[in-house]
Amino acid sequence: MSFLNRRYFMGTLGTLLASPLFTRLAQAEPNNLNLGQGTVFSWEGLCAEAKKQAQKPYASPLSPDAAIVDRIDWDAHGQIHFKMDHALFADGPGDYAIAFFHPGKFFPFPVKMYRLDQPMENEHARTEAREILFDKHLFDMPEHSPAQELSHPAGFAGFRIQESRNGSGPDWRSNDWAAFLGASYFRTIGDEYQYGISARGVSVNTATQDQKEEFPLFTHFYFAPPQPGSREVSVYALLDGPSLSGAYHFTLTRDKGVIMDVQAELFLRRDIDQFGLAPMTSMYWFADKDKTFQEDWRPQVHDSDGLSLWTGTNEHIWRPLINPYSIKTSHFSDKNPKGSPQQEFEWGLPFEVSHFSDENPKGFGLIQRERHFDQYLDAVHYERRPSLWIEPLNPWGKGTVRLVELHTTEELYDNVVAMWVPAAPARAGSQHSLRYRLYWQADEPFATSLARCVGTGIGRGGEPAHRLPGTHKFEVVFQGGELFHLPSGNAPEAVITPSRGRILNAATEPVPNGQPGSWRALFDLTEVEGNDPVDIRLYLKRGNDTLSETWLYHYLPT
Repeated sequence: MSFLNRRYFMGTLGTLLASPLFTRLAQAEPNNLNLGQGTVFSWEGLCAEAKKQAQKPYASPLSPDAAIVDRIDWDAHGQIHFKMDHALFADGPGDYAIAFFHPGKFFPFPVKMYRLDQPMENEHARTEAREILFDKHLFDMPEHSPAQELSHPAGFAGFRIQESRNGSGPDWRSNDWAAFLGASYFRTIGDEYQYGISARGVSVNTATQDQKEEFPLFTHFYFAPPQPGSREVSVYALLDGPSLSGAYHFTLTRDKGVIMDVQAELFLRRDIDQFGLAPMTSMYWFADKDKTFQEDWRPQVHDSDGLSLWTGTNEHIWRPLINPYSIKTSHFSDKNPKGSPQQEFEWGLPFEVSHFSDENPKGFGLIQRERHFDQYLDAVHYERRPSLWIEPLNPWGKGTVRLVELHTTEELYDNVVAMWVPAAPARAGSQHSLRYRLYWQADEPFATSLARCVGTGIGRGGEPAHRLPGTHKFEVVFQGGELFHLPSGNAPEAVITPSRGRILNAATEPVPNGQPGSWRALFDLTEVEGNDPVDIRLYLKRGNDTLSETWLYHYLPT
């Protein structure tokens, strides 16, 4: 499995067509961007081009002057900066200018960029698209940079959206809020002005034993000027890869966080074993519960600490992330939300895969719930990293949320992937229509009356001076919701279901932290034979009333 290098992303990001209607000579925008010939553009035409591509054999893109581009490594690429005076829409219309990335060793393939002449009022609208021509003089770079040696127009590698030119926020020339760079990866900042988690256009054969993972590329982007008074950014894209082609429409709204609507039409040119839709990728190294297995001075290091699920049967599930040292696959069925999970284990590869079966899920996401600096003590401020929540906007039918967790000993690489995998086989010649909304913000976007899990602790079982061999104690902390309204002296009941082993000494008690509505469940897990994982479900109730979301933990015996 391949994951993009996080150090490079943090350094860099912290900072087709229908037939021609008519042609024009290349001309310049007021900001000195040279534009190519005009061609007709429409959403319908973009979808038709994606379908046409999928009916032909895949042709891998070429990188001009590939040997030179390969020398533009992390450090060299970080010294190349787009000149903001040349940004698209730098003088309007709209609030947000578009800047472009130079190609480099890790982003070698040219991506064509187009400016649309008119806003797209609907899916049937037509306008003219003109290519934004690459010129290395659009970039500041050192005299000794390998990029100075490029003899052919290399093409842009990606783009970023700058902060508002008209607001009172950060300087738009030096601050961006969204970036598309590398394969089909993109990400935005959240409430706290921090990049972290990434999304992808599509996932193909991620973490499969018999198939090599593919990374389809966004090969063309089209930027529509905004409607008068609109604060939305509208971007169209064409995607291509060995197994599929696709057309995308992204509508981005910069608010307190960022909301992004995605419309996609995907066309398969061959069968796909693991067809991952709306994928997201993040980093999890360790938290308090697994700190003893790490060699680092910080209390926690992660961009996300859990997978949150809102199932089609209206169950809310919190699955804390892990850094696995074993190699297994687990399956959970939404049809039996409170019972024992159905399991299947596969040995042989260095990652852990979990499947959460569902039908028409209401949403899921990789979330960063721990928001206190003293839990990280790091100047990169992991407590400010955005969460990412996906809300389906059309029926997704039956399938699974697939969670992939790769073992890591560093924070440099994204090692967690979550995606939706349809139950129906992904066959060559099929078409898939998808609409969903992405919420990049600190918290999940939909409030619930249920208490949320805010902490997981694991230690030796039993009590001081009375330890039980082969036993581990768990502490699961819930906060808020109906727990605020519990009558005095009425403790909630913890409903605990392990996939194997036996539960001892289960109890609930208020957390002695002075915070109202804060309760914890404590229990020992014992009689676990062998090294296969134990999947544990726990939720709080009082009588027939469910008081909390479901904590679902994937415990790896040591």
